[in-house]
Amino acid sequence: MGLILQIETATTSCSVALAADGKVLNFKQVNERNKHAEVITLFIEELIAGGNFTYRDLDAIAVSCGPGSYTGLRIGVSTAKGLCFALDKPLIAIETLEAMAYGVINDNTISIDDNTLLCPMIDARRMEVYCAVFNITGEKLKDTAAEIIDEHSFAHLLNDHKILFFGDGADKCEAILGGNPNARFLHKFENSATYLTQKAAEKFVNKDFEDVAYFEPYYLKDFIAGVKKEPRG
Repeated sequence: MGLILQIETATTSCSVALAADGKVLNFKQVNERNKHAEVITLFIEELIAGGNFTYRDLDAIAVSCGPGSYTGLRIGVSTAKGLCFALDKPLIAIETLEAMAYGVINDNTISIDDNTLLCPMIDARRMEVYCAVFNITGEKLKDTAAEIIDEHSFAHLLNDHKILFFGDGADKCEAILGGNPNARFLHKFENSATYLTQKAAEKFVNKDFEDVAYFEPYYLKDFIAGVKKEPRG
């Protein structure tokens, strides 16, 4: 299946993994805001050298493409595209929420039954989150959207299913949705480049690659810069 470098920078986690034949060889990550630009190239270099590989040994670069942090996505996608251009390697893009869902599906320490749906959430300021809903096979049942969470959110799904909410967006929603007996919350979930492995391997085999020259992150919403306050005189 090939040797794939996997990059995840869409959330507060900056993570890089090296996988071969659909299995993770090694990974490095730090879950700290505003560290992405500082550590991402160092992580990549350490993984390549630590595995006794060279950059030319890579068969593809996979990147978590969003939605998520505007700055984080720019850093991750720019790094991935730069490597693809320099090495003439294909680019694989994987939606961040889908990768998060596969991370939970493939985690044997998390108990989920066939009736449980998965709802990864990424914080999008105030009570808004980026979210989608998947079943336990990874099939998307509710399209990715930016949603403002209130007491009516997911009501039609929660009537018939348990839903496991996770990600940094889920933490702030627990106070609103936590009263529903079918709502479960996975605490201390950290996003990781290792979660890209299954989909990256599938896309590599199917040659499902992006056009490196024109590919852009999946921002979902337009970037809105904060207004810098003038100092009081």
